[in-house]
Amino acid sequence: MDPTTPPPVTSSSVSTPPAVATAEDKTVAIVSYLTLIGFIAALIIHSNKKTRLGAFHLRQTLGLFLTVMAVAIGGLVLLIIPILGWLCLAALWFALFAFWVMGLLAAVKGEMKPVPFIGPMYQKWFGTTFD
Repeated sequence: MDPTTPPPVTSSSVSTPPAVATAEDKTVAIVSYLTLIGFIAALIIHSNKKTRLGAFHLRQTLGLFLTVMAVAIGGLVLLIIPILGWLCLAALWFALFAFWVMGLLAAVKGEMKPVPFIGPMYQKWFGTTFD
Protein backbone atom coordinates (compact mmCIF):
# COMPACT_ATOMS: atom_id res chain seq x y z
CA MET A 1 0.00 0.00 0.00
CA ASP A 2 1.28 3.45 -0.91
CA PRO A 3 2.15 5.48 2.26
CA THR A 4 0.42 8.57 0.83
CA THR A 5 -2.99 6.92 0.48
CA PRO A 6 -5.22 6.98 3.54
CA PRO A 7 -6.25 3.69 5.11
CA PRO A 8 -9.58 2.27 4.01
CA VAL A 9 -12.59 3.29 6.04
CA THR A 10 -14.00 0.42 8.03
CA SER A 11 -17.00 0.31 10.29
CA SER A 12 -14.72 0.26 13.36
CA SER A 13 -12.84 3.42 12.29
CA VAL A 14 -15.98 5.48 11.75
CA SER A 15 -16.97 7.29 14.90
CA THR A 16 -20.56 6.86 15.89
CA PRO A 17 -22.49 9.69 17.48
CA PRO A 18 -22.79 9.41 21.24
CA ALA A 19 -25.91 7.79 22.55
CA VAL A 20 -28.54 10.05 24.00
CA ALA A 21 -28.02 10.42 27.73
CA THR A 22 -30.64 8.77 29.88
CA ALA A 23 -32.27 10.48 32.82
CA GLU A 24 -30.13 8.38 35.15
CA ASP A 25 -26.96 9.59 33.40
CA LYS A 26 -28.11 13.22 33.65
CA THR A 27 -28.70 13.03 37.41
CA VAL A 28 -25.04 13.38 38.39
CA ALA A 29 -24.50 16.10 35.79
CA ILE A 30 -27.42 18.21 36.98
CA VAL A 31 -26.97 17.70 40.73
CA SER A 32 -23.28 18.62 40.51
CA TYR A 33 -24.23 22.22 39.65
CA LEU A 34 -26.55 22.61 42.65
CA THR A 35 -24.33 24.14 45.37
CA LEU A 36 -21.41 22.53 47.16
CA ILE A 37 -23.72 20.03 48.84
CA GLY A 38 -25.06 19.04 45.42
CA PHE A 39 -21.50 18.59 44.16
CA ILE A 40 -20.70 16.27 47.07
CA ALA A 41 -23.95 14.34 46.53
CA ALA A 42 -23.13 14.03 42.81
CA LEU A 43 -19.70 12.64 43.72
CA ILE A 44 -21.32 9.99 45.90
CA ILE A 45 -23.86 9.07 43.22
CA HIS A 46 -21.12 9.03 40.57
CA SER A 47 -18.93 6.70 42.64
CA ASN A 48 -21.70 4.07 42.47
CA LYS A 49 -22.26 4.32 38.71
CA LYS A 50 -19.67 6.18 36.67
CA THR A 51 -20.75 7.80 33.41
CA ARG A 52 -18.84 9.92 30.93
CA LEU A 53 -21.48 12.66 31.16
CA GLY A 54 -21.31 12.73 34.95
CA ALA A 55 -17.50 12.84 35.00
CA PHE A 56 -17.46 15.63 32.40
CA HIS A 57 -19.84 17.84 34.36
CA LEU A 58 -18.15 17.08 37.68
CA ARG A 59 -14.91 18.41 36.15
CA GLN A 60 -16.72 21.49 34.84
CA THR A 61 -18.30 22.15 38.23
CA LEU A 62 -15.02 21.64 40.08
CA GLY A 63 -13.36 24.14 37.74
CA LEU A 64 -16.15 26.67 38.21
CA PHE A 65 -16.02 26.22 41.98
CA LEU A 66 -12.25 26.81 42.07
CA THR A 67 -12.60 29.81 39.75
CA VAL A 68 -15.25 31.31 42.04
CA MET A 69 -12.89 30.89 44.98
CA ALA A 70 -10.05 32.57 43.05
CA VAL A 71 -12.29 35.48 42.03
CA ALA A 72 -13.51 35.86 45.62
CA ILE A 73 -9.95 36.06 46.93
CA GLY A 74 -8.58 38.13 44.04
CA GLY A 75 -11.64 40.34 44.13
CA LEU A 76 -10.52 41.75 47.46
CA VAL A 77 -7.78 43.58 45.56
CA LEU A 78 -10.28 44.96 43.05
CA LEU A 79 -12.45 46.31 45.87
CA ILE A 80 -9.65 48.72 46.76
CA ILE A 81 -9.93 50.43 43.38
CA PRO A 82 -13.06 52.63 43.38
CA ILE A 83 -15.59 52.31 40.57
CA LEU A 84 -13.35 50.67 37.92
CA GLY A 85 -12.36 47.82 40.24
CA TRP A 86 -15.95 47.40 41.37
CA LEU A 87 -17.17 47.26 37.77
CA CYS A 88 -14.51 44.67 36.85
CA LEU A 89 -15.46 42.55 39.83
CA ALA A 90 -19.17 42.80 38.99
CA ALA A 91 -18.40 41.76 35.39
CA LEU A 92 -16.43 38.76 36.62
CA TRP A 93 -19.26 37.63 38.90
CA PHE A 94 -21.81 38.10 36.12
CA ALA A 95 -19.66 36.06 33.70
CA LEU A 96 -19.22 33.25 36.23
CA PHE A 97 -22.97 33.17 36.87
CA ALA A 98 -23.61 33.02 33.10
CA PHE A 99 -21.08 30.16 32.77
CA TRP A 100 -22.78 28.31 35.62
CA VAL A 101 -26.17 28.66 33.88
CA MET A 102 -24.69 27.47 30.56
CA GLY A 103 -23.14 24.45 32.25
CA LEU A 104 -26.38 23.60 34.02
CA LEU A 105 -28.37 23.88 30.78
CA ALA A 106 -25.88 21.60 28.99
CA ALA A 107 -26.26 19.07 31.83
CA VAL A 108 -30.06 19.22 31.59
CA LYS A 109 -29.84 18.59 27.83
CA GLY A 110 -27.39 15.72 28.39
CA GLU A 111 -24.64 17.42 26.37
CA MET A 112 -20.93 17.32 27.08
CA LYS A 113 -20.48 20.96 26.13
CA PRO A 114 -17.81 22.91 28.07
CA VAL A 115 -18.51 26.37 29.41
CA PRO A 116 -17.08 29.12 27.16
CA PHE A 117 -13.43 30.15 27.41
CA ILE A 118 -12.48 28.25 30.57
CA GLY A 119 -14.35 24.96 30.17
CA PRO A 120 -11.84 23.30 27.80
CA MET A 121 -9.06 24.19 30.25
CA TYR A 122 -10.95 22.48 33.08
CA GLN A 123 -11.18 19.29 31.02
CA LYS A 124 -7.46 19.48 30.27
CA TRP A 125 -6.38 20.32 33.83
CA PHE A 126 -8.56 17.73 35.55
CA GLY A 127 -8.04 15.13 32.79
CA THR A 128 -9.26 11.78 34.06
CA THR A 129 -10.49 13.02 37.42
CA PHE A 130 -13.82 11.35 38.26
CA ASP A 131 -13.43 8.68 35.53
